[in-house]
Amino acid sequence: MNAIFDKIEREQLKDNVPDFKVGDNVKVHCLVREGQKERVQLFAGLVIARRGSGVNASFTVRKISYGEGVERVFPVHTPRIQKIEVMNEGKVRRAKLHYLRDRVGKRALQVKTVDPAITKARAKAKKEADAAANK
Repeated sequence: MNAIFDKIEREQLKDNVPDFKVGDNVKVHCLVREGQKERVQLFAGLVIARRGSGVNASFTVRKISYGEGVERVFPVHTPRIQKIEVMNEGKVRRAKLHYLRDRVGKRALQVKTVDPAITKARAKAKKEADAAANK
């Protein structure tokens, strides 16, 4: 019985999910339905939490909008998300960044950033590894 559930769950998983973690700044392109029309809306912010695995995986993104903190929870493998862009990688020492809710102003989204050169080098190495694996 579990094998059937696992097979169904594997079919539901998305292939184009980037590798992102807590502390990263991301842009989430999500489909919004307004009446009969659908459009893509961006939600850019800091990933403060990830939970679950497989089909049940989700992440929480927090941003400051007009001085108010706004959080939104997204399922990772939903068809409503077109793509997730990682803008900056962050270096954090916690699995959940809920303590940022108590902060005000610029400190509310301040996380140490990883050097962009290191990020590019990691991305290049990953592409080379993927290319070698696909041969």
